[in-house]
Amino acid sequence: MKYILILLFVFNLSSCSNDETVKEVQVKTITINDDSSLSATPKQLSVSILPNNATNKEVSWSVSDPSTAVITETGLLTGVKNGTVKVTATATDGSGIKGDKTYTVSGITAPTVFVVSVAITAATITNGQPLQLTTQIAPADATTKTLTWTSSNQTIATINAEGLLTPKTNGTVTVTATTTDGSGKSAQLQITISGVTTVYQTTVRGESILLWQRNNGGWGKAIATLSDYNLVPTEQQKNTALATKNNTDTTIDNGHVVTELRWLLADYKTTQNPNYLAAAEKAIDWLFLAQYANGGWPQYYPDKSGYRHQITFNDNAIANVMNLMWDIIKGKNNLEFINSTYKDKATTAFNKGIDIILQTQITYKGKKTVWCAQHDEVTLQPALARSYELPSFSGSESVGLVRVLMLVEQPSTAVKQAVKDAVDWFNGAKITGIKTEKITDASQPTGQDVIVVSSPGNVIWARFYDLTNSLPLFSGRDGIPKTTLAEIENERRVNYSWYGSWPNALIGSEYTNWKAKHGL
Repeated sequence: MKYILILLFVFNLSSCSNDETVKEVQVKTITINDDSSLSATPKQLSVSILPNNATNKEVSWSVSDPSTAVITETGLLTGVKNGTVKVTATATDGSGIKGDKTYTVSGITAPTVFVVSVAITAATITNGQPLQLTTQIAPADATTKTLTWTSSNQTIATINAEGLLTPKTNGTVTVTATTTDGSGKSAQLQITISGVTTVYQTTVRGESILLWQRNNGGWGKAIATLSDYNLVPTEQQKNTALATKNNTDTTIDNGHVVTELRWLLADYKTTQNPNYLAAAEKAIDWLFLAQYANGGWPQYYPDKSGYRHQITFNDNAIANVMNLMWDIIKGKNNLEFINSTYKDKATTAFNKGIDIILQTQITYKGKKTVWCAQHDEVTLQPALARSYELPSFSGSESVGLVRVLMLVEQPSTAVKQAVKDAVDWFNGAKITGIKTEKITDASQPTGQDVIVVSSPGNVIWARFYDLTNSLPLFSGRDGIPKTTLAEIENERRVNYSWYGSWPNALIGSEYTNWKAKHGL
């Protein structure tokens, strides 16, 4: 019996471990982008990889003839002499998949002399003023001596293309100078900065957001109405915020974290206050940490009590995070201000997010449909959240998920099919001829009511649809499913969105434009 119990323990342990295993998606094709010409100017190469949700999209680079052209590990191709050379990009995920292209090198009138070494002259800043950095490059007759400069922490100091280091606050920063001639040479220097006395401009909103940020980088719901960040906090609020810095009630629900960090970056843009940028980056770090290995995000992190642990699409929680990751990848909407190292992390997080969206799309009668507002993070099945948020097809949250899928620039067959199937479901779930009206009704506990009335020609969708028959689904706080809005209590009728036109634009012009873009 003892041995049987041991075996059962080992089996259960293995089963639990397997629940966390994420299936690796290998690369199927690699295509080297752009044309096949190469002049005397080095060319940065890039690749397109399918499927889009491949787990590892890294490639290694090689050339057939290093005497004609050389290539760095990042894909910078530099001609050495006129001629032709084949460039190969090989997947590093063990799949063995390769992509190649033959380049014609022309316009080289003299042999290329590559940089052999580069060094940055030692420096410190003690007066808080900008400093022009200098370098030593060997050999002296190197063909291209241009460098690119980066700062390890832009909240401490920024650096421009010419190597001018501008301090923002006191601290230590590492600057890197990298050659652009294809030699792959670089140098780093750690610089200590002191003497910065700049008093940065602040905003009420930015300071309020900083005040309520938890020590782990996220925000809870202490400021439930996000617009209230624009109000100067009271002394009592300040004391409460400082006393709860270590709380773990940080959440992506109701727009939190994503909204706060976007506002911080907007305020950084106008004030150049490094505290706002640092806090935004800390929040992005929290988002990376909160993501499950399978690509989903829980509603709360690290507090996973109750239903907070579930993969949460409700109220566009994950869609908001995915749109943020996309902006990091593209360097837009003020995300261009953050450290460039976040781009690779965001790319990985976004691809994993696409994968979990594909995996959680519900199958009904043999066909993929849409999503539930929340899914179990292990089984990926639709799950219960609050008592009135039953496992169901979501007519609201699913819209945001389709829009995220439509962001993918080179969608795989799976992504294209997922979008089509979801749109088909939305078309089939239309409800015509009715609308809702909010009315004054003194006989009701809230003094109001929401009723369904006739509206010829109107098209709406229910917030939830039953998983067993795909019909509209309603539930009050008793958790008992109902078939009509009138059957649930007044408080829930009035204070929740049960009907809406959420998919209307998506299945119209957005879907039409998306199909045209991808030749469908």
